[in-house]
Amino acid sequence: MVEKIRHQLFLPKPVSDRLEALAAKPGASKSAILTDAVTAWLNRRGASELEDRFALRLDRMTSAIGRLERDGHIQLETLALFVRYELAIQAPLAENDSAGRAIAAKRFEAFIAQVGRQIAAGRRTIVDSFGAVAESGQ
Repeated sequence: MVEKIRHQLFLPKPVSDRLEALAAKPGASKSAILTDAVTAWLNRRGASELEDRFALRLDRMTSAIGRLERDGHIQLETLALFVRYELAIQAPLAENDSAGRAIAAKRFEAFIAQVGRQIAAGRRTIVDSFGAVAESGQ
């Protein structure tokens, strides 16, 4: 048998009247109703504490994801503008310029290889380039 401790409560008249009406039903008692109500309230409070503990961390993660999304948009816009600029200033190759196309293919392969090396090494060109400029005092 569970040990029970007596508590004396003061309830507002309307709440007390509702408790009396509920306890008047067969198989109900004030103690059982109040035990259920207090247990439910404590359980909700425990869930709220758990939410409070993780809310700050979730807010920080949401902010970080927002910054990553913003940075991704900046990178894509920068790349798109660069490509548009390059296509606007570079003259197209003539159809029969096989030497020019061969040089372009080699440059493209070198570019792809460099991107692969940078990613594999975990380096970022912008950070590395601007970090070197900042350290040299330029």
